[in-house]
Amino acid sequence: MDRGREVRRDKDAVTVEIVFALVTGGALAAVVFVAGYAGVRVLGVGGGARDGVLTVSAGVAALCGGWRVVRVLRRFEAWRRQGS
Repeated sequence: MDRGREVRRDKDAVTVEIVFALVTGGALAAVVFVAGYAGVRVLGVGGGARDGVLTVSAGVAALCGGWRVVRVLRRFEAWRRQGS
C-alpha cells in the first residue's frame, strides 16, 4: 500500500518540475525579448531594421526559453535516476 503513495509522490514531483521548467523558460524568454525590444526603443531603430531586430529577438527568446525547459527537465531526470 505504501507503493501507491510513492507512485503518486513521483507523479506529483514530475508535474511540479514540468510546471517549474515551463514557467522559468517563459520568464527567460520574456526577459530576452524585452531586452531586444528595449534596445530598439533606446536606440530609436525604425522601419525594416526594427522589424528585423524584433524578429531576431523573438527567435532568440524562443531558443533560450526552450533551452531552459530542456535543461531543467534533463537535470531532474538525472536526479531521479540517481534515486534521490
